[in-house]
Amino acid sequence: MVEVTLDADELGVREVNAALHALPGGAAARVVNPRGRHNLAVGLNEAVKVDIHGPVGHYVGGLGKYADITVRGSAGHGVGENLMSGRVRIAGTADRGAAASAHGGTIVIEGDCGPCAGIALKGGTLAIAGDAGPYCGWSAQSGVILVGGDAGRNLGHALYEAVIYVAGRIDGLCGGARAEEVDENDVTAAKILAVACGFDHIDPENLTKVVSRRYLPRFETPRRAALRTPASGFLSTASA
Repeated sequence: MVEVTLDADELGVREVNAALHALPGGAAARVVNPRGRHNLAVGLNEAVKVDIHGPVGHYVGGLGKYADITVRGSAGHGVGENLMSGRVRIAGTADRGAAASAHGGTIVIEGDCGPCAGIALKGGTLAIAGDAGPYCGWSAQSGVILVGGDAGRNLGHALYEAVIYVAGRIDGLCGGARAEEVDENDVTAAKILAVACGFDHIDPENLTKVVSRRYLPRFETPRRAALRTPASGFLSTASA
């Protein structure tokens, strides 16, 4: 396995990213001294492992496929924005817009997450160990969001066909969202996701499920029902 160490102080963002893009599949890279720099590890298209030692700025890991990226610190806006597949893990807190428009893959936040987490989610999976700020799941079209702590106001604003699970208290639902009890399918899906993310503080049987009001069961087509099945939604993104 190819393993390299890249110093962001010496190279700068452009050269660090160029070196990451040049890595072959199966390689690993250690990025040191990120010091809150923006746009690190974006657009990666190979199955590489990237370990960033320290806090990063905005848009880390965005626009990527296949890569497994870990940030050992906090992150700014837009973690994993437009992610297509792979995984981005933040071992700390994340600012607003985590997993924005993510089409696939999994974004894991080990701490709290700022406003608009999962905004316009399009099939990816967002797992937050701590609290989520207001407007979590805003216009989320497809995919799964798991909140291991409390959720802020206006949860599920303009929610479409994504599913949100909340382990803690909900400060307030948007008028277009509704809460319901989890069923056996939900428990199984949440358990798989929690184990995959290392979230041992979550009890999958004691979650609140939040979905869109506009898709009441009597109006569901078989296709819509399949899209709203949490187990298939999670498994498809996790295997991407």
